[in-house]
Amino acid sequence: MSFVNFQGVTKSFGKTLAVEELNLSIEQGEFFSLLGPSGCGKSTTLRMLAGFIAPSTGRIHVHGRDITDLPPESRDIGIVFQNYAIFPHMTVFDNIAFGLVERREDRTSIKRKVEAALEQVGLAGYGGRYERELSGGQKQRVALARVLVIEPEILLLDEPLSALDKKMREEMKFWIKNIQKSVGITTIYVTHDQSEALTMSDRIAVMDAGRVLQVGSPVEIYEEPNSRFIAEFIGESNLLMGRMDDGQVDIGGTSVPIPDPRGAASGDEVALLLRPEQIRLEPLSPEEPPKLTGRVADEVYQGSIRRYLVESRGQTVTVEVPNRPDLSQLPKGAEVSLFWHPDSSVVLR
Repeated sequence: MSFVNFQGVTKSFGKTLAVEELNLSIEQGEFFSLLGPSGCGKSTTLRMLAGFIAPSTGRIHVHGRDITDLPPESRDIGIVFQNYAIFPHMTVFDNIAFGLVERREDRTSIKRKVEAALEQVGLAGYGGRYERELSGGQKQRVALARVLVIEPEILLLDEPLSALDKKMREEMKFWIKNIQKSVGITTIYVTHDQSEALTMSDRIAVMDAGRVLQVGSPVEIYEEPNSRFIAEFIGESNLLMGRMDDGQVDIGGTSVPIPDPRGAASGDEVALLLRPEQIRLEPLSPEEPPKLTGRVADEVYQGSIRRYLVESRGQTVTVEVPNRPDLSQLPKGAEVSLFWHPDSSVVLR
């Protein structure tokens, strides 16, 4: 049996359906992300697990125990919020010790555990500081240490990096993942940031309008999305419209091979998913037959890559090319060939 189980969980706020018929299983020690746009139900799901709000219907089990009706303090779950919720009048040491003091642990045990937690999160020597003396990343570490020090069964993280700048977010997502793996705690992470979910997660549940649309590993979610919504929400994508024709996709009169029709029959209208980084762009040449040909409509410089917009068969294809001296820049209006491995494409209905 899985460690965390949502069984037919639904949550309504008046006439608004926030989460609908949620059936979800999470394994012990897993880093599991709930990913989706604002208002999709991911934070509501987290708060039902934490005990802050009650499901309208359904049950929640942890380690075989029904916790649906238990108060938050009886669930052995720790949560880190977006705003950190650090007490400004307390030192870092006292903030981290707060939960242990509430549990009436002795002073010697509290001192030992807090110092170990500070060491664990890379803040040894910071115990005497106050919130105003900390950077955003340091505040995040204090918030995490305050939860880890009470040794909960489950760690919940609700958009914990959204208040940080881009550079700090990049550093912190690897740091949190490493901490989680070293501790081995079951972690459920809420985010709308695809990069965070893909980088940190063992598995991801993509949500929209209160429902889970797909659950899988980062590779499965990115490379094998089961819907157009997920294909467009996760990373950059090209969705080329076409029609199934004898096991291939006809795009504007050109037949394109595919690895799997995914249930689409001849004559069906489909979208062919191609990621921009999986397409090879070359000047028009008769030596190698391309999948498609087109004309460069625009080129955008983005530092590490050049992004080309290619008009082909009445559609626009985005292609990402590494910015290297050995790769020639293609001028606007150039006739070009588009190549990709058939396994790089996914048929979506």
